[in-house]
Amino acid sequence: MFTGIVQAVGRVLARERRGDGARITVDVGALDIGDVAAGESIAVAGCCLTVVEARGRQLAFDVSAETLSCTTGFAVDRAVNLERALRLADRLGGHLLAGHVDGIGTVVRCDALPGGDGSRVLEIDAPLPLARFIAAKGSIAIDGVSLTVNHVDGPRFAMNLIPHTLAVTTLGELAAGEAVNLEVDLVARYLARLHES
Repeated sequence: MFTGIVQAVGRVLARERRGDGARITVDVGALDIGDVAAGESIAVAGCCLTVVEARGRQLAFDVSAETLSCTTGFAVDRAVNLERALRLADRLGGHLLAGHVDGIGTVVRCDALPGGDGSRVLEIDAPLPLARFIAAKGSIAIDGVSLTVNHVDGPRFAMNLIPHTLAVTTLGELAAGEAVNLEVDLVARYLARLHES
């Protein structure tokens, strides 16, 4: 489990084909990995991946074909948000995330808000099947960042990004047309499933 509170921004250094999947190597930037070992889960751009090798400031992850088919952001030289798995004693500062990406959204705009404080509005189009899980004042993760939805109009939704979020995550680099990983709220997903039964 994760919280969507990004601990560092890393960068994809290599992507090597492995069967129908890939092995990616990530420079972890300022992430504390002193006690990381093979088998640990780390959210990379919001996707829970298993460490298969740790070398200095680099971690390697094997990514399955299934994961590659429903995620984005693992291209070489791409900046990625990183978060280590939640420990039971940790504070829950964002919202509960599984690191299971539900789909890929498309950025409509990421524009400065009036007022000059550096905040931006981020507007995204979600895949239609995910739209029913996104609610105003609800939680969503964008590339692993826990955010509060401000407005919803069909599959399009918007949220405000404060300067701190822009400074410590990859969201400040987003532009119209870019693809982002989406993870909808766990509670919304399970309530919808219960309602179907």
